[in-house]
Order: sequence, then structure tokens, then C-alpha cells
Amino acid sequence: MPEVTIERAVEWYDTDAAGHQHHSVILRWAEAAEAELLRRHGVAWLFGRTPRVRHEVSYRSRLWFGELGKTRFWVQSMGRTSLTFAFEVHGSSGLAATGTVVVVHAEPDQEKATPWPDEVVQALGSSNTGGDS
Repeated sequence: MPEVTIERAVEWYDTDAAGHQHHSVILRWAEAAEAELLRRHGVAWLFGRTPRVRHEVSYRSRLWFGELGKTRFWVQSMGRTSLTFAFEVHGSSGLAATGTVVVVHAEPDQEKATPWPDEVVQALGSSNTGGDS
């Protein structure tokens, strides 16, 4: 399945009152990795057509200001209308977070999720590996 790894430093505005990364940083990095994965596979036009329907993050360790984080992001499974991405974030002390993000394909003029276009299926996972309608 397709995957990408990006690197980001924890910036001052990424920290919270406790001095480490704010919980939202992990999801922002996951979204940045998702955008890179879609660009690399020629389907960046999906932007605006893939609303999130679920996300889950397990925080394992803290990331501090200036620390470099590596986000590995990949397609975990693809169904008829939804797609589950998985990710892990590593810092200097090892694994900092793991998680999943579930998106659905929804054309702007439709009221509910619609099947993935063939181009997306070919680019991101030609076999249905479970999970959805």
C-alpha cells in the first residue's frame, strides 16, 4: 500500500502550557503527510472530496520545542467509499504517537458518500482490503 514519511520540527506555536507538543500537532502532521501522499500519487485533486469521519490517536511520548518528528503515513485499507489511513510519529525518544484517520469519498454535489473513482483505486490500492461499505 502507498506510504510517505515527512519530517517536521516542533515549533513554538506547536507547544502547550506544559511545554511539549499540543495534541493537535500530531493530527496536523498526519494531514500534511496525507497531502504529500496524495500529491505523490497524482490524486491531490481529492482535496475537498474526502471528509474525515473518524480519527483516533494514541499518544506514547512527548515531543519538545525544536525536536524533529518523523511522520510515517500509509493507506491501511480501502473500501468502496471509505479509506483508512494509518500513521506513526517518531521523535528523538522513539515512538511518540500512532493513529488512524478514516475518510470517505463525497462529491460536492452528492448528499452521501460515493464510490472511489477508478483513478483513485488504481493510485491508492487496487484491491479492497476491507472495512466499509
